[in-house]
Amino acid sequence: MDFSESAAVLPFWLKILYQIDKFATISAAKCLISWQNRSMSRTDRAKASQLDDISKEIIELLQHDGRKPYSEIAKAVKLSEAAVRQRIQKLTESGVMQVVAVTDPMQLGFNRQAMIGIRCSGDMSVLAEKLAAMPEVDYVVMTAGSFDILVEVVCENDQELIELLNSKIRKLPNVISTETFVYLKLHKQFYNWGVI
Repeated sequence: MDFSESAAVLPFWLKILYQIDKFATISAAKCLISWQNRSMSRTDRAKASQLDDISKEIIELLQHDGRKPYSEIAKAVKLSEAAVRQRIQKLTESGVMQVVAVTDPMQLGFNRQAMIGIRCSGDMSVLAEKLAAMPEVDYVVMTAGSFDILVEVVCENDQELIELLNSKIRKLPNVISTETFVYLKLHKQFYNWGVI
């Protein structure tokens, strides 16, 4: 179904949902957009999600200084402050970017960082959710290769790392084995790779 056909269906669905709930028009529009996206090819979706030059420039400015005021960004990209605010909100809500404070764990008293490779049986996503809920875990990724899941942990010391491994991670259902890679020195951690 092309856009002209789905656009003709839109008023019909909005009327029905409006009768059910006067606030449902927003949900109806979201449902139709989702429905249209499913009918789009992968290439069409990729083209629709590409960033324009202004959005890329906004991201680069925030990568250099995440606290840069909207007014300064607006001057740099030649848009109004309101337009910049809307673009940043859209970029964060869509998951394209996050604006966060990055800390140095060593400066905060967390002297032991490690990457733990985990081999598991069963559904990896269930295990990944349980691992992600642990406060010591700051990174969880499902992988293809010799490990099913990689987990980065931050602990105060070696004893806390041992307790995390023995009392929490290895006791989770479906964990077959773990291999721990203790960080000796963080040589590079880079967040502003740009948006080309």
